[in-house]
Amino acid sequence: MTIQEAAQRSGLTAHTLRYYERIGLIHSVGRNSSGHRDYAEQDLQWLEFLTKLRTTGMPIADMCRYAELRRMGQRTADERRRMLELHRERVRARIAQLSQDLEVLDYKIDNYRRGQA
Repeated sequence: MTIQEAAQRSGLTAHTLRYYERIGLIHSVGRNSSGHRDYAEQDLQWLEFLTKLRTTGMPIADMCRYAELRRMGQRTADERRRMLELHRERVRARIAQLSQDLEVLDYKIDNYRRGQA
């Protein structure tokens, strides 16, 4: 599929896709007979995973490291797992903090509703 189609399906912009390719998050995307990028379904699956990492706050540098390790193959599986476990702990901590913040907001809203602001 073209870069525009991949952008539409992934929810990313064509600019972001080119940027991800330039910094090594996406391997060199295949090219069609006219030299245009030709994204495959597996590219979209990888983009979906990258989007999850980014949405959950993984720094781009860590994402690049993960992508580099992935390209090295199975021998890096343990290191990739450790990276994801560490990231999962950061995500859980962020969720816990957000839950506490939400409780404060709920408390304030309740006070406003009761006219006790």
